[in-house]
Amino acid sequence: MKRKVTVIGAGNVGASLGENIARGGLADVVLCDAAPGIARGKALDMSQACALWGSSARVTGTDDYAETAGSHLVIVTAGIPRKPGMSRDDLLGANADVVRTVTAEAARHSPGAVLIVVTNPMDAMAQLAWSVSGFPRERVLGMGGALDAARLRTFVAWELGVSARDVEALVLGGHGDQMVPLPRFTTVKGVPVTELLPPARVDALIERTRNGGAEVVAHLKTGSAYYAPAAGAYEMAEAVLLDERRMMPCSVLLRGEYGIADVFAGVPAVLAGGGLERVVELELAGEEKTGLHASARAVRELVDKLAAA
Repeated sequence: MKRKVTVIGAGNVGASLGENIARGGLADVVLCDAAPGIARGKALDMSQACALWGSSARVTGTDDYAETAGSHLVIVTAGIPRKPGMSRDDLLGANADVVRTVTAEAARHSPGAVLIVVTNPMDAMAQLAWSVSGFPRERVLGMGGALDAARLRTFVAWELGVSARDVEALVLGGHGDQMVPLPRFTTVKGVPVTELLPPARVDALIERTRNGGAEVVAHLKTGSAYYAPAAGAYEMAEAVLLDERRMMPCSVLLRGEYGIADVFAGVPAVLAGGGLERVVELELAGEEKTGLHASARAVRELVDKLAAA
C-alpha cells in the first residue's frame, strides 16, 4: 500500500512541506486546510508540478478530514504565524484552539498515524496534541530540534567558510528562547567547534541560533520562517516513513530521561517506522543540564497555562 501523509495547514510551512514530500515521491499527500480553496488550489498546482519533477505522488487538497483517513503520518502546521515583536509563546491561546480541533479530527480518521507537530509554541502544542489524540508518546513528536540544529549548522558553516553538510550540531530543550545549543557536540567533520573558534564567537553563534526565528520574522515583517521548518519536518517524516532509525533532536514526552518527566522537550531521539524508538541520554555538564531543566520548566509553564484556561 502506498504511503499517505496528511499535512494540516496549507500555508507557507504546510505547502512547502507538501511540496518536499511530493517532489521526493516519499508519499501521497493530502493538504487539509479550513480554507478549502487554498488547499485545493495548491494541491492542483503541485500535482501538475509532479509531472515535471518525475514524481508519481498524488496530491489532493481538502477541508474534509474524511479524505485524510488512513494516513500513515499526520503533520500539523496549522496556526497563526508570529509577527515582529512576538515570541513563540505569544501564540499560545489562539494556536491551542486550532491544534486541539485539528488533532481530534486527525486522530479520529487516522488512529494509527504518527503525529508530528510544527505549530508554535511547538513543545506545548505537541503536548496538547498528545493529550487530545490519546496516542502513545511514541507516536507524537514535535519538530523543533531539527530546525534549531540546522540554524546552528548554518551559522557555524558561514563563520568557518565551510559547507554546512560537514557540520553536525545538537540543540536540546524547548523550541524557544531558552533552547540549549551544545557547542561541545557541534562538530565540523568530527572536530568540535570549540577547537575551531574562540569562546566569544561560539557564544555569538549560540545567541544567533536562539534568535534565529525572530531574525527571519524581523526581515519578513508579515510572516515567519517556512522553508527551514518545512525541511526539518520533512527530515523527520522521511525517518519515520522509511523506517530509517535516524538519530536527530526532536521534541518528545520525557518520562524520567534527563531527570525530566511528563513534559515535551527537545532531546536526541531515534526515529523509526513507529515514531519514537528511543531517547538517547547523554552525560550533560552542569550548565548544560541546568539549561535543559530551565527550558523544560518554561514549557511546563505554558502547558499549565493551557490547563488553567
